[in-house]
Amino acid sequence: MEQVLHHMAKTVEKQLDDELERLMKQRAKLKQEWLANGHGEYTEIDGEKEFFTICNKSANVVCHFYKNDTPRCKIVDMHLRLLAKKHVETRFVKLDVERAPFLTGRLKIRMIPTIGLVKDNKTKDFVVGFTDLGNRDDFTTEILEWRIARSEVIEYSGDLLVPPAEAKKQRALQIQSKKTIKGRTDDSDSDLDFSD
Repeated sequence: MEQVLHHMAKTVEKQLDDELERLMKQRAKLKQEWLANGHGEYTEIDGEKEFFTICNKSANVVCHFYKNDTPRCKIVDMHLRLLAKKHVETRFVKLDVERAPFLTGRLKIRMIPTIGLVKDNKTKDFVVGFTDLGNRDDFTTEILEWRIARSEVIEYSGDLLVPPAEAKKQRALQIQSKKTIKGRTDDSDSDLDFSD
């Protein structure tokens, strides 16, 4: 009986190893396709035609609609450049609204900067201005990453219901409460400290 169980365990283990190897090869192939399509970089595109071509080639697209003379667009550029390198599963581009009047009208883009989030060739969501990013110019890359992830156009391992700053506070409180519990002495009947 032990030999039969051992043989079954080995068979299942081999099947799992084969499946894992297949998935890793499939992911590596996908990554090569993404890189060949311009993923991993934050690039400027020429106009509407190129925008539609990119959306046809890539399942996930983040498009920053900007104007050159808008300082807040430079802030967005800085963050998206970092995110493009981190999230090769998504294509990150920027498009000057003056080069795309039809598209910006069709998408009802009225405020700059606006980040269009496209999934499977459909506009899924927009990040308009900095309202969703704490309404401040010094927002973190993490908050923008979290906001984009909420629209499912990037892979994200954090909690989509809790912004990153809040999640860090919660983790810090959990760690602090664990330290407090571990720091108590067993012979103490009280949490109060009567020493001077």
